[in-house]
Amino acid sequence: MFLPKNHFTQGAGFSNLEYGLMAEYLGKSHIASEATNCAAPDTGNMEVFAKYGTQEQKDMWLKPLLAGEMRSAFLMTEPDVASSDATNIELRIERQGDEYVLNGSKWWSSGAGDPRCKIYIVMGKSDPNNSSLYKQQSVIFVPADTPGITIKRMLSVFGFDDAPHGHGHLIFENVRVPASNMCLGEGRGFEVIQGRLGPGRIHHAMRSIGAAEKALEYFLARMNDPRKKPFGKQLFEHGIMLERVAHSRIEIDSCRLTVLNAALMIDSKDAKFALKEIAEAKVLIPDMLLKVLDRAIQAYGGAGVCQDTPLANMWAHGRTMRIVDGPDEVHLVQLGRNENKRGKWLLEKIEWQKKKSEEMARSYGFEKKDVLELNRQHSKAKL
Repeated sequence: MFLPKNHFTQGAGFSNLEYGLMAEYLGKSHIASEATNCAAPDTGNMEVFAKYGTQEQKDMWLKPLLAGEMRSAFLMTEPDVASSDATNIELRIERQGDEYVLNGSKWWSSGAGDPRCKIYIVMGKSDPNNSSLYKQQSVIFVPADTPGITIKRMLSVFGFDDAPHGHGHLIFENVRVPASNMCLGEGRGFEVIQGRLGPGRIHHAMRSIGAAEKALEYFLARMNDPRKKPFGKQLFEHGIMLERVAHSRIEIDSCRLTVLNAALMIDSKDAKFALKEIAEAKVLIPDMLLKVLDRAIQAYGGAGVCQDTPLANMWAHGRTMRIVDGPDEVHLVQLGRNENKRGKWLLEKIEWQKKKSEEMARSYGFEKKDVLELNRQHSKAKL
């Protein structure tokens, strides 16, 4: 369902806008996305194969992924560098004859713990001496059962292990894969990951709208539970709770429009064309989700932070959305930098408008004067 009809032939025939509406419903459930084969990281990985893969690569990995016969993982983040700047990636990809040899480590490899995971999409450094920082990296496909790969440990998310999906810390020691497993070509890693992460960011935002709606549903249910009467009143009789509900409704509906606008922009051309709208959604929606969840958790009190409701787990995953696929700070700096490109032109425009208005006033015999100017004195100062 997630492969848009105007970009891919392998999808179900929906647009990004249409999928966005469906993904909201998927986001209300912990298992719905996987049940419909629309779960991360498989969605983004399938887009990589569909967009950049050779026919041989598509036959080997895309077809079984689309059929739901196996799962995949995306390996980019590393434990020893600041991976929010992908130029720091250190895992080495070296050409030796008709093979590539990989050495290094990766973590937050979501999906790597699933026994159904059969293929890794790995980003590494293939040309560290290239004068361009953005042509030193490549993306390569590595079968999960390749000798030399060690799943060192699984990482918890605020204490949740996310089994069986999991987030792995993997070690690569002299891992050899055929040269034909290279994606798109050496030095084109940034092109691949940007093509993958753009749609992935909007998918997360789409599902997060559904999660926020679910949190609000739990909030309202708690407010109307007749057994819960702090200070002799049900929660909905306390004005502060109604105010929190109102804010949640406004924020969810506003954010939904932001996400759908981004989806519409992608549909009109492609993800690169919608970078601003995608970044806006990527920053705004997780922040909104956390606010709505926090209000719901507060209404439940102790029950909100334990396993008796899904709210604590939802908050843990919602909080990670501010980090995955690029932390908020990266998107905010880029948004601010791009917005500021208009600054010099706007300064010149405003100065021109001031000058033009003064010229027009003089041509009609008017003198520009502040209507609130008084120049009032009670008396002149004595010399």
